[in-house]
Amino acid sequence: MATWKELEVRLAKGLTIDKQEMALAEAERNRWREVLTRLVAIIQSLAERNIALRGSTDTLNKPDNGNFLKEVELMAKFDPIMKQHVGRVESGAGSHTHYLGKRIQNELIDSISTKILEKILEEIKTSKYFSIILDCTPDLSHKEQLSVIVRIVSLEEELPQIKEHFMGFLVAEESTGESLSALILKRLEELNIPFEDCRGQSYDNGANMKGKNKGVQARLLQLNSRAFFVPCGAHSLNLVVADAAKSSPDAIGYFGYVAKLFKLFSASTHRWDILLKHVKTTLKSWSETRWESRIDSIQAVRYQAGQVRDALLEVRETTQDPVVKVEAQSLAEEIGSYRFSICTVIWYDILNKIQHVSKQMQSPSMQLDVAVDMLKKTRESLDGYRNTGFSSAQATAKEMCEEMNVEAVIKQKRLRTTKRHFGYEAPDEPIGDALKKLETHFFNVVVDTALSSLDERFQTLGEVNDKFGVLLNFPNMSKEELLEHCQTLSTALSHDGQPDIDGRELVLEMQNFPHLPSKNMTNIELLTFLHEKKLMEIFPNMWVALRISATLPVTVAAAERSFSKLKLIKNYLRSTMAQERLSGLSVISINPVVSQQLSYDDIIDDFAARKARRVRL
Repeated sequence: MATWKELEVRLAKGLTIDKQEMALAEAERNRWREVLTRLVAIIQSLAERNIALRGSTDTLNKPDNGNFLKEVELMAKFDPIMKQHVGRVESGAGSHTHYLGKRIQNELIDSISTKILEKILEEIKTSKYFSIILDCTPDLSHKEQLSVIVRIVSLEEELPQIKEHFMGFLVAEESTGESLSALILKRLEELNIPFEDCRGQSYDNGANMKGKNKGVQARLLQLNSRAFFVPCGAHSLNLVVADAAKSSPDAIGYFGYVAKLFKLFSASTHRWDILLKHVKTTLKSWSETRWESRIDSIQAVRYQAGQVRDALLEVRETTQDPVVKVEAQSLAEEIGSYRFSICTVIWYDILNKIQHVSKQMQSPSMQLDVAVDMLKKTRESLDGYRNTGFSSAQATAKEMCEEMNVEAVIKQKRLRTTKRHFGYEAPDEPIGDALKKLETHFFNVVVDTALSSLDERFQTLGEVNDKFGVLLNFPNMSKEELLEHCQTLSTALSHDGQPDIDGRELVLEMQNFPHLPSKNMTNIELLTFLHEKKLMEIFPNMWVALRISATLPVTVAAAERSFSKLKLIKNYLRSTMAQERLSGLSVISINPVVSQQLSYDDIIDDFAARKARRVRL
């Protein structure tokens, strides 16, 4: 049977072609497309589940040939087309082309990820305005991977919807502000995304990212003043807790005991079994980088202090190791102390107030105005806790001590005698009451540090929100206030004399805005209201300003989630994976909804167009 290439040569020479030959060649072409459709489906299935494709060998029917070829072999048992294809490969019939090798895998992965990005880019161009979210992490082969996320307000759905799309990993040769800003600008240019449409940028609190002079945000603001910088809210909340935890010697010592407690039990399977025998919620470790690890580590002690203490006493009685015996005795005495119980209750109450906000802020659909409102309520809650928290913590700690059958008394540590000075040289008198000292030197310091840190670290977030505050508060403003705030917003959304909105027109739109169904509506709810009532053309400035406000990111949680995929894809057994393959597999894995919307024919057409194939597809 003649191949398509042979038929093309004969046509070029003006020779006639038998209809039967033409039909057989067309059937062969369709067969190959059917085979490739199945191969694409296998790659999509494996990539979406972060499963390795290749094994130690690339030969069929070998025990270590990898998941891709194993899927091909499995499908060949039940699918006639794949069965025929595998039979031809094994018998060596026809050409040596089989499309099962590692290079074809890479090409198909690249074709699938390219089509996913093309679909995402269509949505970005329809939305026009976008924000970028960046974060870096080292991978297993010690390369700094920059995760690129684009946040938009999608207008392709029935209702406006906030979306955060992963655009791939980039290798950052240097982690300076200049290098990273050049890297992201180059990537946006490659994707044909105009940076002048960027309206927001969010990074962690690293100096190279948020630096006012040489950081990435400063360099990008020089190119586009409308790309408002919003520091990651979840990182900032974590730093608020870190600041509070380091503000007092008692706070530092408390977390030291919690860390020792976990280390003692986790270092031995026997001791861990003893712990499980007494508690329902196990102890957990805490770290500086994981946002919610501290409350998880404290929760078990807060509600199971007596059971944990009993487990420590059993370890003391059963162990033969004198070091472990002393350590268990010391920790049991500390957990049974009134001081430790008070610190546990206070830390749990504080972290419980912050944890809810931290979780909510990590949502991809979180909006700037909602985040600021939640932070204000958190601050008010902490401020109220400052007045009544210590007394309530004492009452709860007494109940914990009663359950453990220990005395609820803080033992006064022996104070070092100091030489008395006269007049102005005299130092502050030591606080004699141990309970009062704990309140002054621990509780007040921790809560005050948390409050001041909240104000300091979220100042930038509040300033950006104030610029867009008129979009939600306009029903309660006078004409003069509306004019002032709208002009401020118009100026903020202007670059090189080209504003996104007209401030005076925005005032008129707000004055003639229809009655709202609710007083406290968010940006996305107002957008939905305009969309449902089909008022976008009647209130164009309001429509644009609301879209830009909803586009602004609050956290880099989407980039953090992509790092979880990175660790699953590029693991110890796949540490030599090429960057193109890593980025392509990550795009397929992190954007599964878009991947499932792709047409197999489009992917195969792109695959066929990349090279002059031996088989015409």
